[in-house]
Amino acid sequence: MKIVSWNVNGIRACANKGFLDFVFDCDPDILCLQETKAHQAIVDKELVHIDGYTSYWSSAATKKGYSGTATYTKKIALNTGYGLGIRKFDNEGRFVVSDHGAFLLYNVYFPNGSASEDRHLFKQEFLHSFLFHLKQKISAGREVIVLGDYNVAHQEIDVYDPVRLSSVSGFLPEERRWFDEFLGAGFVDSFRHIHGDLPEKFSWWSYREKARENNRGWRLDMISVTQGLVDKIRGAEILVDQEGSDHCPVMLELDL
Repeated sequence: MKIVSWNVNGIRACANKGFLDFVFDCDPDILCLQETKAHQAIVDKELVHIDGYTSYWSSAATKKGYSGTATYTKKIALNTGYGLGIRKFDNEGRFVVSDHGAFLLYNVYFPNGSASEDRHLFKQEFLHSFLFHLKQKISAGREVIVLGDYNVAHQEIDVYDPVRLSSVSGFLPEERRWFDEFLGAGFVDSFRHIHGDLPEKFSWWSYREKARENNRGWRLDMISVTQGLVDKIRGAEILVDQEGSDHCPVMLELDL
């Protein structure tokens, strides 16, 4: 099973940069998008109904062109949900949760806390509320995959300049401690599981200052799995050559 996650930074813009070609060439069993920036009702039908896939969309309730997630699956999900049951988080279209029997899949666009102190606090509350929710699912015996744009880089090797960025949202000490707690709850970062401490492997680059050309990036896009799925991992890659967004896709291959 091939699972791909991509923050497309606007699905309609990405569609003009080869999005569908990527889907058909890569041929994932499950494709998860973040930051779609569009409700499915206003998106071209060919993007909503990609041949061979069923899609599930979540959009921001009160802010058009903001946030948004979508999950495409070849095999229809057993069940789907769109949040944690906490209105202020769920209203931003940050979740598509799909049940695939062998695992629950959380497609998540984590908040960015850089805009203001209020958004920083919103993000911290989101992180801890989400982890509490995930611990409950694990305690209930479910295997879980959490993928998407985490908007958190975990280790120094996950950013291009860890000293300077240590005071920047996304690499703050409290956010990195949250990631430690997330892993401690039973999750494994699939990329690090396969590649160890391989440095300078990023998934997001600012559009400014030729950041991508110079590989001045962050590894923000990840696919993490619970312990019962670890021995089924057959590959985990960052598809750095794929353009179309300021993020690139990440991929997990499982032998189920």
